[in-house]
Amino acid sequence: MKRILTLLYILALTVAVTAQQRRPQHKPYIDLRPMHFGILVGFNTQDIEFQNVGPQTIVTDDGTTTETILCDQDTWDPGFSVGVLADWRLSKHFNFRISPTMHFGAKHLTFRNLNRFDDYGQPLLSTQDLKNTYISCPFDLKFSAERFNNYRPYVIAGISPMINLSSKEQNYIQLKRYSTMVEVGLGCDFYLPFFKLIPELKFCYSLTDDIDYKHSNELTDQNKRLYAQSVTPGHSKMIVLTFYFE
Repeated sequence: MKRILTLLYILALTVAVTAQQRRPQHKPYIDLRPMHFGILVGFNTQDIEFQNVGPQTIVTDDGTTTETILCDQDTWDPGFSVGVLADWRLSKHFNFRISPTMHFGAKHLTFRNLNRFDDYGQPLLSTQDLKNTYISCPFDLKFSAERFNNYRPYVIAGISPMINLSSKEQNYIQLKRYSTMVEVGLGCDFYLPFFKLIPELKFCYSLTDDIDYKHSNELTDQNKRLYAQSVTPGHSKMIVLTFYFE
């Protein structure tokens, strides 16, 4: 047993030492450029954080009634992202980036009316596929560690103004045209023989209330207004996995 443990220890030590050995660097001067450009493709998943208003009083011809509707996004639907990148070198470890991007995705919303029930005695369910096409223009500060061999990890943080290109429809909830998100993330530069491949995972959260409250007055179906007014406020969230090519 001791011999096996000793052998495993020697093997682990050998792997650790090998991993720390210096290797030939691809494109050793690429990070010294004052400015460079690139393209990006990736995947995103969107979510929205609601606060339900609770019971609502409705005036009808027969008097007043109270209904409670709960809204939530029950799934994270995958989407697609594509864009371009401009990077300015500020110092050895800091870079400033602008990366205009289009995000295609959707949010699947579920409404539960606690005062109305289906044939099985469960709260009456209604759903909405809230499709979103965003144009974002993130302004990020990138802090990179020392390069070792052909990789260099980093972290980023920044602000991302966004424009919602989705057209208005007669659905329950509509989001505002403009929003601003704060984003943080981490990634790693991989230096390949002809270019840099940079996978990055980023988390985004809207700083503003994204719900368009005027939309409820534009609904022609009076029953939908009860659902449109059931939430306030709403903050969008997004997780983005991006691959940069520089």
